[in-house]
Amino acid sequence: MEKYQNLIDQLTLEEKASLCSGLNFWYTKGIERLGIPSIMLTDGPHGLRKQADNRDSLSLDDSIPATCFPTASALAATWNRELIYLVGQALGEECRQEKVGVILGPGANIKRSPLCGRNFEYFSEDPLLSGEIAKSHIKGVQSQGIGTSLKHYAANNQEYRRMTIDAIIDERALREIYLAGFEIAVRGAQPWTVMCAYNRVNGTYCCENPLLLTQVLKDDWGHEGLVVTDWGAMNERVEALIAGLELEMPGTKNGNDEKIVAAVQSGELDEGILDHAVNRILEMVFKAQATLKDDFAYAPEAHHALARRAAGEGAVLLKNEAKSLPIAKGTRVALVGAFAKSPRYQGAGSSSMNPTRLDTLYDALLKITGEANLSYAPGYSHKGLQVDQALIAEAVECAKNADVVVVNIGLPDIFEVEGLDRTHLDLPESHNMLVKALASAHPRVIVLLSNGAPVLMPWINDVQAVLEGYLGGQAGAGAIADILFGNINPSGKLAETFPLKLEDTPSYRNFPGGPKVVEYRESIFVGYRFYNSVDKEVLFPFGHGLSYTEFEYKDLLLNRKELNPGDTLEIQVRIKNTGHRAGKEIVQLYVGMQNPSVYRPRMELKGFEKIALDPGEEKLISFTLEPRAFAFFNTGVKDWQVEPGIYHIMVGASSRDIRLIEEIQVESILGEAPIPAQDRLPAYVNFPYDARISQSDFEALIRRRIPSNTVDKRDIATINTPMVDMKHSLIIRYLLSLISRQIEKMVHANPESPNAYLMRATAAEAPLRTLLMADQFNRKSVNGLLMLINRQYGKWLSNLLPKRNKSRKR
Repeated sequence: MEKYQNLIDQLTLEEKASLCSGLNFWYTKGIERLGIPSIMLTDGPHGLRKQADNRDSLSLDDSIPATCFPTASALAATWNRELIYLVGQALGEECRQEKVGVILGPGANIKRSPLCGRNFEYFSEDPLLSGEIAKSHIKGVQSQGIGTSLKHYAANNQEYRRMTIDAIIDERALREIYLAGFEIAVRGAQPWTVMCAYNRVNGTYCCENPLLLTQVLKDDWGHEGLVVTDWGAMNERVEALIAGLELEMPGTKNGNDEKIVAAVQSGELDEGILDHAVNRILEMVFKAQATLKDDFAYAPEAHHALARRAAGEGAVLLKNEAKSLPIAKGTRVALVGAFAKSPRYQGAGSSSMNPTRLDTLYDALLKITGEANLSYAPGYSHKGLQVDQALIAEAVECAKNADVVVVNIGLPDIFEVEGLDRTHLDLPESHNMLVKALASAHPRVIVLLSNGAPVLMPWINDVQAVLEGYLGGQAGAGAIADILFGNINPSGKLAETFPLKLEDTPSYRNFPGGPKVVEYRESIFVGYRFYNSVDKEVLFPFGHGLSYTEFEYKDLLLNRKELNPGDTLEIQVRIKNTGHRAGKEIVQLYVGMQNPSVYRPRMELKGFEKIALDPGEEKLISFTLEPRAFAFFNTGVKDWQVEPGIYHIMVGASSRDIRLIEEIQVESILGEAPIPAQDRLPAYVNFPYDARISQSDFEALIRRRIPSNTVDKRDIATINTPMVDMKHSLIIRYLLSLISRQIEKMVHANPESPNAYLMRATAAEAPLRTLLMADQFNRKSVNGLLMLINRQYGKWLSNLLPKRNKSRKR
């Protein structure tokens, strides 16, 4: 029996159906007569984005002040579970103050390509690191009695055509890479909600995918919460309910509640399925109500200090030639770069928020150096992407009388926008030429990067130090100043690989695909799994990050030399701080099989610990590996299996800095089963250096033909057809023109803002179903549009005419 069965029994069928969709843009429906509350769900994930005045719409530039923590790319670079828990806890406290029941985050999608426009919102290219950081984030928020929404489930790895693209992924890549991080977070933290993505996976929309929502999420992983759509991601409502999706957001006049009622009445939908969905929804709203009934106030200054700590641990020292950093007190500093006064601290889109305060690097350095030892030049215009020789000349002049030059460059906000993927990895030429000019004029140039994803560095050999600050949130500037002057020791490490060039990336030939499908031909060879397996050089490897001190790795010990069924492997290693400063080290544990018969990466991250050590101090670090750490997903039996053989246990400071290696003989610790041919395909067992996989090999891997990727105007348009693919229709051209004019009215005050670009891109690629989110449309009017687009004039006309009452007597 359901927990809330007594309450469910008092609901009418119509009321039960109504609870399965939102009241409006941000609130769930309540039923006053039964004491069922309405609660608010709103955007995160690195800060609360609650619209001012509880507005019932998506207003990206109007939200209440809240603490802007570093974005996910920076949080992941901390590799610090405890710190991420504290950040989540703080987010939960701010939700409590603002009466928000569920914050929409964290995002745990894998960084398949460094070009994904939303990578700043995602943690890593590695599922273990992504899952562990997400788990800590969720636990922190939910410790406050506030729900989270783990997103975007699943395979939402690009922004191009994100609402309709069909991600074609082989089963092993899906299980081992794209679902594994979600699995860790769900099993370990039980998020109140999981948000389904817009896209399709292997032909089926995520919102109605029974494999993802029921078989994997609920049956295999034991998720106890509910599944909510991304805003506007619903396709077919009844099919989605049957597949395991409970809550549709936002609430619109799309007729879906009525569809549920009709399906129950006709017998198409078992009312027990509806009752189960309602029970999960009631569980969420009553848990939130128990928290939100009491008033709460958080301490903004304490949260700002926490944001500063997180930014400091998430910054990564990539290069430090001749120990140029830290800068000694009393040094004359030339600070160059418009970002130093107008910081780039967050990404654009639904996560863009209004910080409670905003530190700048200029002000932070001024407090340390004093006016006499700090000079400043912008070097480039904040918005301008064109090279300005006058600004560069001014910067070079500014540097002449300084002992050291700190140049703050990165990606302007329009480069990293939800809804838009990047097309290259280049920094603006105005930024690159500035660095080259400064390096030619001064021997000691330190580059500080402000960006949410990897960039190319054509000047890397010309500068002495590079500090990756990522998008450090509202307090990031203060943390960077602390690192530059040695008040804190950098301890962040990359959660993603920085390639030498875009063409080196494993998904290069198949990203972003489209217009209909995107092929994941690289399979499991994502990020460092690819680069290390084929010995490809990179700019900076996964797990890399320098410190102002040094660490010694020694005494790697395994509790056994042979692993049999029922065994776990206990691993110990000693780490010693051999330098003269206190510091933190991230100890990384990798596993790789020697000569596997199935295709496997050379090494995979299977554990990590971040430890603090004083000078001369050493600690014993312990890891425990379960059988799953050695397993691959056998597509024949649909389960995890371990191939017997010799495995390498590798411990190091990065994926390319392995300090200690031991071997262990592993038996069939998860049972034996035949291994199907597609798990041993030669093209994947001997994965090519250029990641070029033929269509025939990929089709052999997925065991079917690749779906058509061609848009034909003769195709029958459906509610899921992107409007850009129907521009042959005069009606759609007129509609897009109206939408475009409306967008320009909305963004007239700042037409070049990132959110303006987002709205334009989203409108062009949006499917027809998104019209149902607007008050001007309902299901009947959208169906009428479809009839006209498909030139079904007779049906359209009969749809408009009143229906004859066949039972009327003559």
